[in-house]
Amino acid sequence: MTSPSTLILQSAVRSATVRRRIAPMVRKTPVLASRMVLNQGTQLFYKTENLQTTGSFKFRGASAKLTSLPTDRPVITASTGNHGIACSVAAQKTGHDLTVVVPSNTIAQKREKIESYGTRLIIEGSDGVLAEEHARRLAQTQGYTYASPYNDAEVIAGQGTIGLELIEQLPQIDNLFISMGGGGLISGVGAVIKAISPGTRIIGVSAVNTAALAAAIKAGKIVETEHHDTLADGVAGGVDAGSLTLPMASEVIDEIIHIAEDGIALGLKALAWTENMIVEGAAALALAPILSDPDRFEGKVNVVLLCGANYDQDRVRAVL
Repeated sequence: MTSPSTLILQSAVRSATVRRRIAPMVRKTPVLASRMVLNQGTQLFYKTENLQTTGSFKFRGASAKLTSLPTDRPVITASTGNHGIACSVAAQKTGHDLTVVVPSNTIAQKREKIESYGTRLIIEGSDGVLAEEHARRLAQTQGYTYASPYNDAEVIAGQGTIGLELIEQLPQIDNLFISMGGGGLISGVGAVIKAISPGTRIIGVSAVNTAALAAAIKAGKIVETEHHDTLADGVAGGVDAGSLTLPMASEVIDEIIHIAEDGIALGLKALAWTENMIVEGAAALALAPILSDPDRFEGKVNVVLLCGANYDQDRVRAVL
């Protein structure tokens, strides 16, 4: 087993520092045991970031970033929803002037929630990649500080605070399942876990319909990918060129599992009807590998990171 790289160790140390800074703002989310009937010797737990302030893990990274910035310069970011909501709440606490760029396919409930906090909202582009490009252009031309939703050391470290909590909450973790979007979550959490518990396997779960990070890891570089509509809208979008998350995710991820839309729907149903939790598709995505092949993870301590619960009511109602 190779030792973690300097990049991974630095991120883990940064997470510990960030944790102290954002402790008054974020919620330490519980770890809950599953109610499912499992194979003998198998354990399944949920790290419930769906219960985080703003209903998503994104509040950790947003709090970490905004508390590191001076308040005398406006901030702009891009989001498909959860990061924008998280930054909006964090900005209320820190006093930053905030603008959020969202793509046209952002669900209505998320757009409305962002605006409800008094945040300036710009709708630009048909997907998260185009929204991010527009936000970066505005930062360059209009004097904003750009806050990436994932390609930022402070944001990644903020997400990594989840890993610090997990290590305290569970004495052993064999497999940790994390949904893959731009890579900030899996990079941050994975860095902490690999630094402290290198024997834990980090399993990245990628939606077939939007798999930019998985494709980049396979190719060893950022590649163009097609993005199709998905129930897991929280992980939709691409990865920045030169992203910090590509080398970090490539190092910490032990396996990538691709999940189609029917698998995400199955996860939503299982979480609603068995676990009594209604979550967003990106959270259900992380559970799907266990539902599709439970024998593979028999006899292990498995943890599914439920990343959020800011769901499109109409879409989830149709699935359930």
